[in-house]
Parts: sequence; C-alpha cells; structure tokens
Amino acid sequence: METIKTETIKPTLSKEDFISDQMVKWCPGCGDHAILSAFQKVLPQTGVRKEDIVVVSGIGCSSRFPYYVKTYGFHGIHGRAAALASGIKIANPNLMVWMVTGDGDSLAIGGNHFIHLLRRNIDINVMLFNNKIYGLTKGQFSPTTPSGHRTKSSPQGTIEHPFNVGELAIGAQGTFFARAVDTNPKMMAEIMLEASQHSGTSLIEIMQNCVIFNDKIHAMVTSRETRDDNQIYLEHGKPMIFGKDLDKGIVLKGTRLEVAKLNENGITEKDILVHDKYQWESGIHVLLATMEPPEYPLALGVIRSISDFTFDGKMEAIIKEEKEHGKIKSVDDLLNSGKTWEI
Repeated sequence: METIKTETIKPTLSKEDFISDQMVKWCPGCGDHAILSAFQKVLPQTGVRKEDIVVVSGIGCSSRFPYYVKTYGFHGIHGRAAALASGIKIANPNLMVWMVTGDGDSLAIGGNHFIHLLRRNIDINVMLFNNKIYGLTKGQFSPTTPSGHRTKSSPQGTIEHPFNVGELAIGAQGTFFARAVDTNPKMMAEIMLEASQHSGTSLIEIMQNCVIFNDKIHAMVTSRETRDDNQIYLEHGKPMIFGKDLDKGIVLKGTRLEVAKLNENGITEKDILVHDKYQWESGIHVLLATMEPPEYPLALGVIRSISDFTFDGKMEAIIKEEKEHGKIKSVDDLLNSGKTWEI
C-alpha cells in the first residue's frame, strides 16, 4: 500500500486568539491595558503554538496577567514567580515561558529569586511593570520609589535609595535588558518580539503608570510636552541623538556620560556615542541604564543583548550525557551505588 505523505500546516494565529474570556479588572486608564494589548499582538508573531506558551506571575496588579491571555497560565504567590517559571522551563524546555511581575513583587520579597534567575540565564522572558509604588495594596512605597517621595507608608517622604532595575539586572549578569513606556504600544511590541527571540533570560522594564496611587510618576518621560527632551530610544548601530529638534546627543567624557548639544563647542555627530547592544563589556550599558531626567534622558529600547550559555541548555546536555553514558540508570542503581550495608 502506498504511503501518502502529509504536510503539517502551521496554524495562522491572530491577536484575537490570545484574548481570554475573563473580565479585565484593572482600573480604567491603567497602563497595564496597553501592555496586555501589545503582548497579545506580539504572540502570533513568535510562531509559537498557544499550547506551548505559559504566562507565570506572582502577586500584584501586574500578576493578574495570566487570566487575560488565552494560553497556559500560573498565578503564583508573592515574589515566587521566578522560581515557578524556572521550574516550568527546566521541566519542559520546549515551552515559551513569560514571567509577568512588578517592582514590588520582583525587587522586594522576590529579590533573591529575581537576581538568580538573571544570573543563571534561564531561557525565560520577564516583563517587569515599574510604577514605583505598591498599587494592589493601596499605595505604599516600593523598592523603586524615588527618595523623598511621600506615600501612605512614608508620609514624611521615603528615606531609602531606590533600585535602578537596569543596573541591578546587569550587575546580576543579565544578558538582555530593555526598557519601554506603556504609552508607546509600537515600541513595547518591538521589544517584546526581540525579547522572545533572545536565548536566555530577557528582561523588559516597562515604565507603567498607576492612575490611582502614583499617577504621572513617569510624566516627564511620557507627556507630549516633555518626552522628546527626556527620553532617548536606543537603536543598535545608530548614534545616541535625541531632543525635540534632534539636536542633543550622548558623549563619553572620561568615565561618565554627558549630554552635548550638536554644533556647539565643536560637537558634531561624529562625537556622539553609537549604540552597541551586543558589546560584552557592560560598562556603557550600565551607564545608559542609570541615566535619569532631568540631567539625562531616560534610555529606552534594547540596552543590552549578549549571547551566553543558558542554564536550561546546559542542564539538558548534562541529562542527555548521563542517559547515554552514566552508570546509574535507575533509582535502584543509585541506592545500591557506593558503599552499602544491611541492618
């Protein structure tokens, strides 16, 4: 009997295929709505089946995300999303795992898991919503709240130094760090897609607005009146030029970055730094990640993207090697290996 060969046709998916039937319970005007929409738009572009995508979260407003995406999802407990996502990816390396978290969930109670996820470079995509406040628990200061900021838990102003997410991530040996704003869906989508293609832990910090407890915290960077002079979108291989009239640029003076005006004091485009997101040395990437208004523009886009081995890749290789050449083939072999005795 003749065998008929059939070709597997990959199903074409759209944004609508990733919209769940759950009521979205974020406040009207919350930046999370725009992030969700961009994410649902990007998933079909990854070419990954819905059955092979998992969205994992901890606790917080951002952590409702798994309910609103029509894929597999896991809503964990406070600060433990990284541990759950790591276990899921290592147990089933074929899955595309997205971890959705907030500045409180990841940088406070989940801080230890967060830095070790980045250090291990497990192939997981992380979206960290940074509204610089605890929104779900009604307005306490978080690890990214600016010093001196008055909140319900710091009525006289915070007396802590805030974390800079990029500096922390790169210091933890992160291989991919990007930053976006919730007011620019196109930018978010482009970055999400690039993050999905990165081998290793990709981290996207999304500057997200909490309209109830920290409204306009990112206004200097996002409002139409001030954004052009207070944000810079970094593109690989292009000079770091910004400003409403594209007349400003970033230059390196000694060991620090400075903002220079083009065509003043002999400064030309040749003097402006050119972005290299693939540069292994992290010095310039850290400096870019720590730039903040009003002295500097906030750096957006993919700041760092380097290639390195992944934890899950190494783990798979070790398991394969042991299966093929290891002496221990079962639990019985393990229990009876080495010195044994009977009682």
